[in-house]
Amino acid sequence: MYDDNPTLVGIQKKIDESRQGEAFYPEQAREAEESSRHFYIESYGCQMNFSDSEIVASILSEAGYRPTRALEKADLILINTCSIREKAEETVRKRLRIFDKAKEQRPGTLVGVLGCMAERLKSQFLEEEKLVDLVVGPDAYRDLPKLISSAEDGDKGINVFLSREETYADISPLRLDSNGVTAFISIMRGCDNMCSFCVVPFTRGRERSRNAFSIVAEAAGLLDRGYREVTLLGQNVDSYKWENPETGEPVTFAQLLEMVAGVSPELRVRFSTSHPKDITDEVLYTMARHENICNYIHLPVQSGNSRILELMNRTYDREWYMSKVRRIYEVIPDCAISSDIITGFCSETEEEHQDTLSMIEFARYSMSYMFFYSERPGTLAARKFEDDIPMKVKKRRLQEVIRLQTQISYQHNLQDIGKTFKVLIEGDSKRSGEDFKGRNSQNKMVVFPKAKGLKPGDYCYVKINEATSATLKGAIVEG
Repeated sequence: MYDDNPTLVGIQKKIDESRQGEAFYPEQAREAEESSRHFYIESYGCQMNFSDSEIVASILSEAGYRPTRALEKADLILINTCSIREKAEETVRKRLRIFDKAKEQRPGTLVGVLGCMAERLKSQFLEEEKLVDLVVGPDAYRDLPKLISSAEDGDKGINVFLSREETYADISPLRLDSNGVTAFISIMRGCDNMCSFCVVPFTRGRERSRNAFSIVAEAAGLLDRGYREVTLLGQNVDSYKWENPETGEPVTFAQLLEMVAGVSPELRVRFSTSHPKDITDEVLYTMARHENICNYIHLPVQSGNSRILELMNRTYDREWYMSKVRRIYEVIPDCAISSDIITGFCSETEEEHQDTLSMIEFARYSMSYMFFYSERPGTLAARKFEDDIPMKVKKRRLQEVIRLQTQISYQHNLQDIGKTFKVLIEGDSKRSGEDFKGRNSQNKMVVFPKAKGLKPGDYCYVKINEATSATLKGAIVEG
C-alpha cells in the first residue's frame, strides 16, 4: 500500500518501535486501592477539550491519582473550560461555586481550572474570585504534579504559558467515560487562522503538528485494545504538516489520513475540524480511495455572506465556499457535510442573514452547530467592530437558522429510507435496552433492534425504514 511513497514507508517502519511506548494503558489500573488519591474532572466545549482531559487523566494517573465520578470523594476537582462563548464561561463560574461548597465538606480538597478560560482569566480566578487553587493552561498539563504540590503547600499553582512545541505526543491518554469503541486522537494543537470572532489563537497558541509516528502508533494501540473508530482532532486538521526529522520529508494531512487508514480496514477514521481554505483534492481523493475513511466532513461556513465573511477574516467568500462544497460532492457523492453557523455578527443586515439561510439550502448540511454571536474580549472583532445587533434580533435569526437546518436535516435523512448502511455498534440506545445505536459512514446516528451474537464494536448492515431530523431507524440485514 505504501511502496510508492517514501514518506509513508518511513512512517510504517516506525510503527512497531513507536507502539512500544504504548505498552502501559492507564485504564488497565483504574481499580486502585482505597488509599489512593482521587481526581474528579468535568469538561466543557469542543472535542479537543475532552481529548485534553484524557491527557490530564493520564498525567494524574502516573502521579498516583485515580479517577472518580463521585465529587464528594475527590481530593482534586478539575474543570476543563471553554472560552468560545459567554454562556460557557457562565456555566463554569456556576460549577466553581458548587465545587467551593464541596471543599467545605472535604477540607484539603483542591480545585483547579484547566484549558482556555484558565489562560484568559487567570488573574480573576486567583485574585478576584478566590475559588480555585490551580490555574493551568492547555500547554502546561505536564506541570500539574508540581503545581498540585505547590498548592498543597499553600501556594497558588499557576502555569498558562503557551508553547510552540508541546503536542503531548508521548502521552497515552486515559480514556475517560469511554464506550470502548470510539476514541479521539489529537494530531495538532493551536490555530494560525486569526478569525476575527475567535479567541482560540489567544488561548491555545500557534499551530504545531504532532509526530506522525506517534499518531499512527496510538491508532494501532487503540485497535489492539478493541476500539474500532478514531477521530483525528485539531482546530484545523487540514493544515497538519509535520517534517520527518530522519528524511526531511513533509507529511501532509492527506498522507497522515492514508497512514492511519492503513492501520487496519477494521478501524474507521474520522477527522474534525476542516477549515474550508485548507481541505484539498488530495484529502478528498484519499477519502474516496479508502472505505474505512468515513464520508463525512465538518466544514464550518460561519456566514453565507461575503461581506460578513471578510469581516470575520475567514479568507474565502460565498462563491469560493460554494465551489468547495460542489467539489466535495463531485469527488465523494455520498459525503455528508456539516457546518458551524454564527448569526448576528457585527453589522449583519437582514439581507446578509438571508444569504446564510440560502447557504444552508445550497450546501444541504446534514447538521450544523448554530449560535448567535458572542463577543469575546481580546479578539479582533472586539477591538475593531461594534457588537451592534440587538440580542432579540440575534436570537430570532438563530431560531430561523435552527428551523431551516432542522428541515434540511429531516429531508437529508428521509432520502436514506430504503438504503442499507454499514453501521458500527457503539452501545445500547438511550431509549431502549432492546435496541443498539451506532453511526454510519456519514456520521448519522442509527437505532435498530438488537440481534443475537452482536455486541458493541461489531459492524453490521442496517436497512433504514424510518427517519427523524436527528436519527435513522432500521433493522439488521445481511451484508
